[in-house]
Amino acid sequence: MTAVLPPPRTSVGLLCPRRLTRVEDGVPLHALLWIPGPGMRMISSAVLGGGIGERSWVLNAQVPHGYRRTDPARHLADLATGAGALGPGVGLMTAADVASYAHAHDGGAEVIVTSGVDVRGWAAVPEAAKTAGEGGTDCAHAPGTINIVVALPVPLTDAALVNAVATATEAKVQALLEAGHDCSGTPTDAVCVAVRAPCPGETPHAFAGPRSPWGARLARAVHRAVHDATPSPPSPPPSL
Repeated sequence: MTAVLPPPRTSVGLLCPRRLTRVEDGVPLHALLWIPGPGMRMISSAVLGGGIGERSWVLNAQVPHGYRRTDPARHLADLATGAGALGPGVGLMTAADVASYAHAHDGGAEVIVTSGVDVRGWAAVPEAAKTAGEGGTDCAHAPGTINIVVALPVPLTDAALVNAVATATEAKVQALLEAGHDCSGTPTDAVCVAVRAPCPGETPHAFAGPRSPWGARLARAVHRAVHDATPSPPSPPPSL
């Protein structure tokens, strides 16, 4: 059974998720469910509801370390349905505790980040250095995942949506490096950008790069949220 707890006080504005708690195999697990309702277009790399299209909700679910289910999309869909989410949506998963998320906003752009960096590294590595499971069906099992959910109150073109994902990723890497992590992320990081669908006769914004008005706001909010959500690397032992 899923219990709904009051949303954290730090979440204000458009991006206000509910925090859900469930028990699987005797282990308490959390999830964040955001239901903005109809009229939202999203782009996502998520295992459920990825791609570009109209979506009605976003679920970011914690799963146990060593997650072995082979139907993660079905699992996420069942969790969302059980919590009352209707219609098509986006489902992300992570072994990090999503109750410890960070929320940031900048000029109307809002971001929620959950972060685990147990399995981290650089995107471009020699073929022999790849870890088992990268790019395959086992990718959901890794305990280190940074999930980024962005909400913008304006419409974007499809090209600008793609640009927004790139901008969010650039800001994520910047935050990781500034925090002292020698990596560009984890092999299982996921992004979801949600924007308002255009009204009749309204022209969507064509750009979301880091120097465009909304891309700059998005970048600053992602940078802040990734920094706040990501644990600092351990300090090196003192030299003798």
